[in-house]
This record gives sequence, structure tokens and C-alpha cells, in this order.
Amino acid sequence: MVTKLLHTRYRVADLEKTVAFYTDVLGLREVRRHKSPRGSELVFLETPGSQELLEICSFPASGPVIVGPDLTHLAFEVPDLAAFAEHAAAKGFPLSDGPTVTSTGSTFAFIDAPEGYEIELIQPA
Repeated sequence: MVTKLLHTRYRVADLEKTVAFYTDVLGLREVRRHKSPRGSELVFLETPGSQELLEICSFPASGPVIVGPDLTHLAFEVPDLAAFAEHAAAKGFPLSDGPTVTSTGSTFAFIDAPEGYEIELIQPA
């Protein structure tokens, strides 16, 4: 049996643009970077308050990156969704959907990462 989730990997075409998005817009921190034995360029990012890492992978030898619609997304908690939306828009990443208030009082919205992966932002009630 497994004991914990270690990381989630997203393969991308433009490694540096994507890493800049996760660090500059979302505020994740790069914790390590290396080349795998098969030649993948890997960057691991951490989110404050989480143990799971996000692995960003560039491996052109495996063909083009095709991000399917509504296949997967990452969800991050934010303390102030309006402030985050203003910050992200100033960096060139406006909300793509929302904000929407739920029946429990939390608010959520979405932005799109550079490669087309959807990012959900959730402000707790």
C-alpha cells in the first residue's frame, strides 16, 4: 500500500516560462532541478503548507505536449481571491472563469497556466 503522495508531474514544452508562472504568479518555491537518466529536464516546486511537490518536466523526445480540456487541474488555497486575481492579471494571467461563491461561502475561480493546464484558486469561507 502507498503511504503518501509525493509529487504530481506536468509535462510542458516551455520549461522556463512555466516555472516562472508557478514561482512569480502563484508563489511556489523551486526546491530542486536536475536531468533524469533518460534526459528529462525536471524542476520540483513546493507550495507553502504542503508536503506534496509539483514536478514540471520538459522532455521533447516524447513528442508534443497536448493538454486535453478538462482532463486535470491543480487547486490552490488563497486567503484573498480578489487580491490574487489582481496580482495574477498584472502578471498577464487574468481569471479564465469565476469568481463563484459556493453554498458553503467559499469562493473559487480559475486561471490558465502557460501550457493550458487549468489552475483552481479557492478562498475558504
